[in-house]
Amino acid sequence: MYLVTGATGGIGRRIVRLLREREQPVRAFVRLTSRYGELEQRGAEIFIGDLREDKDIQKACKGVQYIISTHGSGIDAQALDYRANIELIDQAKEQGVQHFVFISVLGADRGYEDAPVFKAKRAVEKYLEASGLNYTILRPSGLASNLIPLAEQFRQTGIYLLNGDPKNRTSIVSTDDLAQIAVDSFTIEGARNQIFPVGGPDILKREDIPRIFGRIFNREPIVINPPLLVLDGIRNAIGFVNPQARKGLGTFRTLLANEFFCTKSEITNLELIYNLKLESLESFVRRYLGD
Repeated sequence: MYLVTGATGGIGRRIVRLLREREQPVRAFVRLTSRYGELEQRGAEIFIGDLREDKDIQKACKGVQYIISTHGSGIDAQALDYRANIELIDQAKEQGVQHFVFISVLGADRGYEDAPVFKAKRAVEKYLEASGLNYTILRPSGLASNLIPLAEQFRQTGIYLLNGDPKNRTSIVSTDDLAQIAVDSFTIEGARNQIFPVGGPDILKREDIPRIFGRIFNREPIVINPPLLVLDGIRNAIGFVNPQARKGLGTFRTLLANEFFCTKSEITNLELIYNLKLESLESFVRRYLGD
């Protein structure tokens, strides 16, 4: 039995779908308020619970041989990115889980002090490495599925909101590729007890993204690029009434202010180990939204 947390998210949903296509038994950890009908129709076992509750994690892990942690937090990094994953790892040890796949984030090891999610992910990585479990840690750069809403908006308006330095580099990974890599990590010997940066085949500048959308939808992009000072002002204002939200925005600001890309050698290594050809951002968007 495979347990997938964050099963209704962009990564988790694709992982559940892929496992069911391979006729593997899957337990999907979901919230009561989430849309899990598709997962149920595909034959996944639905476990409704709260990752903030240890007792729910303990129940979900019963009889599980493999765990894939894909969930994220938004702003509650301590409870979800950190505490829930620590409990998952502890329960994995107790249940004799054979392999644990953890979806981290590229740059988790860079020591970003103002980014709670990065700090939490790195602490979980260290805990997993020391746990004695077989593991694979995947550190994706930007996810292509996160750009679909922006691409849909661009198709309607021609407007692209470009946050951060337009020259900053990124290597956005196809979310379908990431799902395949996560699932294949259980059976590929070279993936055991390894940490992999995961990105797409192209190193792009952020300003390249609206140009790609322009090619796909055959329209000239109108790029709006607000300075980070605008975000800083919003963040400081929010901090007066909601300090927790201000901390969460620290992770967002870190993402905007820095480069997150995989080197060519890292991508080549990933393709060799997993025996796949990684999909470009343009191909991904064309598959989902192209005419």
